[in-house]
Amino acid sequence: MKKKKPKMRRNIATEVVHGQNVLGDRKTRALSVPIYQSAVFTFESAEAGAQIFAKEKKGYFYTRLGNPTVEAFEQKMAYLENGECGCAFASGMGAISGTILSVCNQGDELVAVYPVYGCTYSLLVDVLPRWGIKVKWAKSDNFLTNLKKQISKKTKLVLIESPVNPTIDIIDIKETAKIAHQYKALLAVDNTFASFYNQKPLNHGADIVMYSATKYISGHGDTVGGVVISNQKFIGYMKDYIIRDLGGIMSPFNAWLLLRGLRTMGVRMQAHNRNGMEVAKFLANHPKVAWVRYPGLESHPHYKIAKKQMSDFSSMIAFELKGGRPAGRKLMNNVKLCVCAVSLGEAATLIEHPASMTHSSYSAKALKESGISEGLVRLSVGIEHGQDVISDLAQALDKC
Repeated sequence: MKKKKPKMRRNIATEVVHGQNVLGDRKTRALSVPIYQSAVFTFESAEAGAQIFAKEKKGYFYTRLGNPTVEAFEQKMAYLENGECGCAFASGMGAISGTILSVCNQGDELVAVYPVYGCTYSLLVDVLPRWGIKVKWAKSDNFLTNLKKQISKKTKLVLIESPVNPTIDIIDIKETAKIAHQYKALLAVDNTFASFYNQKPLNHGADIVMYSATKYISGHGDTVGGVVISNQKFIGYMKDYIIRDLGGIMSPFNAWLLLRGLRTMGVRMQAHNRNGMEVAKFLANHPKVAWVRYPGLESHPHYKIAKKQMSDFSSMIAFELKGGRPAGRKLMNNVKLCVCAVSLGEAATLIEHPASMTHSSYSAKALKESGISEGLVRLSVGIEHGQDVISDLAQALDKC
């Protein structure tokens, strides 16, 4: 897909507040975009209704097919990602499944990074084969070489995460796009772990960007949503068929919450990025920690790739204690400030065990093959004072 050259813009911390043209609502001059909590919209006349249905005239008629609050969120996300259009979904998984169904038909192939988020894995392993879509895997370690072995003329979509969940491997987006496009396949990037604040996949050749907006975009753990950003043609098809006919829409209230989350995202991401680096350095130097994966550390095997495509490194950390899974369990049971919970990008620091939680859909064999060790701990560092997070981890590690 051909992309327009991005325009010069203000700092991203300013853009998340103001967006493209207007902070609030043009018609009413409300500072906050209103919540259009309505299932239906009226027509001025039968003729006007027919024109709106035929797309001869701009207008709304049923929230499943378009809503002003949801559209405001979609437009702002597209602008922040340097994309043309956005399509909001009820969840991040809705965004991922919607993307796949917009690209792949029966008999097509998809190549996905391995590992991948647990529910994405279940979708690819348990659901897509029933629809006649073949899934191939390219392991995240030495990904480009593995991708070249798996991609073929039947491949319609290459699906990656970067950073990868939960191993925090980094995938070279630009080089992956080159390989995908050689086979006329599209590249879709789940950018949830990095956020557009730190990484813009469309600028590196990706065709589609997907999010669980529940995470950094919301930032407060109080709403669920997903969004896809791409060009007008792709999003137009997605809205005309996938959203319209499958119905996985975002509610106006959730769109409003996500718009509110975007306005504070600059200051939140600055804290996430700063704390992520501080905590990663602490863990890397702790005698009870066997290894740490954080893209901002020079010890990360893909550090150079991260430096090339990320402006900062977010707050997702993978690590393992020398005592393995038993020590990791002790750590999670003894933290007092950090919260034992799944999800990420929350104001609070969240700690979890992927093998038994977010990636429990993997068999023991799949966990081993994908590089998810039994003792791997995933940490989403919040926006608390960084030293308080470190102090909490230190006292818990003393008990391991």
